Amino acid sequence: MISPLLILLSSFLCHVAVEGKSCPKPDDVPFSTVSPLKTSYEPGEQIKYICKPGYVSRGLITPITCLNVGVWTVTTMRCVPRVCPFAGILANGVVRYTTFEYPNTISFSCNPGFYLNGTSSSQCTEEGKWSPSLPVCAPVTCPPPPVPKLAVLKLYKPSAGNNSFFGDTAVFECLPHYAMFGNDTVTCTTHRNWTELPTCREVKCPFPTRPDNGFVNYPAKPVLHYKDKATYGCHDKFTLDGPEEVECTKLGNWSAQPNCKASCELSVKKATVIFQGERVKIQDKFKNGLLHGQTISFYCKNKEKKCSYTVDAQCNDGNIEIPKCFKEHKSYAFWKTDASEVKPCEDALQH
Repeated sequence: MISPLLILLSSFLCHVAVEGKSCPKPDDVPFSTVSPLKTSYEPGEQIKYICKPGYVSRGLITPITCLNVGVWTVTTMRCVPRVCPFAGILANGVVRYTTFEYPNTISFSCNPGFYLNGTSSSQCTEEGKWSPSLPVCAPVTCPPPPVPKLAVLKLYKPSAGNNSFFGDTAVFECLPHYAMFGNDTVTCTTHRNWTELPTCREVKCPFPTRPDNGFVNYPAKPVLHYKDKATYGCHDKFTLDGPEEVECTKLGNWSAQPNCKASCELSVKKATVIFQGERVKIQDKFKNGLLHGQTISFYCKNKEKKCSYTVDAQCNDGNIEIPKCFKEHKSYAFWKTDASEVKPCEDALQH
């Protein structure tokens, strides 16, 4: 016969085992929610993890159960971000990104000569799609360049139908008598327009003045314009100092103002000199004098070293200074040697 006390004890233990311990709120699984969510759970209750929008489950997807001992069964489920399609290549451009996972954003830029046709950035959505949709890099084109007043297109070759691509150029020239201010060449820019256009303006020059001891010729017309030319010349025994031909510039003046410079008469009647790298007789080469700007080299003696050196003399508008060291050789002084016949000094600074 079973003891009443034993029956009572067994009944108590069975009640305790059936009642068990409640479970606390379950541990978080990142990027998920718990269903149903309560502050505590009774033994035997089950919950399940549901991934948030933009995330998908990995691992074993089963409910977890509150055990009598007050703990939850283990879950291996985890939630990972959705991955959007690969977008790492943008023709004629660059894609900047860290990952292609939700909710990351990628940005776009185009190479020089191309522009973004579409959005500059896009985000990976909860559905695993890019929004807005990916852009393309379209080539930059410019419409035909506007032609400045009083100008014509000298060179222009459209490369995109009637339009031009980035970097293409056009060249202008002004109508006759008009001068261009600014660059004659314009370029199609990344902003789909042309660089600054030049301007054409009428330019007049005063009539050129006749130089002393010379003459000037220019077109026989009432007004002289940009790029008109004038030619200069000099009378006998005068040399033109400056260009023979000058031009009316865009500033309304002449490119140069030539003058006529006088020749030099030489007081030395007889000597050997160096002219343009050659030894010449002054009495033969310069009977009519030395032209303005011409240079001759006279021989001088270094009496101590018994050698010779040369000193230059240049004609400057009728004036020439004969070197003081030069001594004209007299024909009757036959016992003396002309400086031009003496051996050169080894050091040009010996004198």
